[in-house]
Amino acid sequence: MTALLERNDTIVPSDEDAQLATESSRILSRHGDRELQVQLDDGQALPLPRALRELITHLLVEMSQGNAVTVIPVHAEMTTQEAADFLNVSRPHLVKLLETGQLPHHKVGTHRRVRFADLKAYKQGRAEARSKALEELVAQAQELDMGY
Repeated sequence: MTALLERNDTIVPSDEDAQLATESSRILSRHGDRELQVQLDDGQALPLPRALRELITHLLVEMSQGNAVTVIPVHAEMTTQEAADFLNVSRPHLVKLLETGQLPHHKVGTHRRVRFADLKAYKQGRAEARSKALEELVAQAQELDMGY
């Protein structure tokens, strides 16, 4: 995660920020799905889209746990190190995924770039495959009456 932490737009919350984020996320969750608005200095209420409410909630929860937060546009391109950090794998392993075609990429000069949307899809696919394998193991354990 070093490369992501070095980005200018990465926010590492202080202890005070984490505490405030905890309080804010609790207040926000008590209001359910009601419309979220920002009160401007001139008294005007600015309504925010539902998707932004969900994003703010997610950001507050992560910050309350002291986690660094970076907002990455889906169309963003990442270096191999940033991509490896996102997937929590080594850079050589990521390069192997790129070279075997398991993860799409393109080159900018001699440097490989990976679209964030492709990384996210790959990560989701791996999570689904793990979940399916676990379900199969559970079913097999139940069939064999292994006490699980």
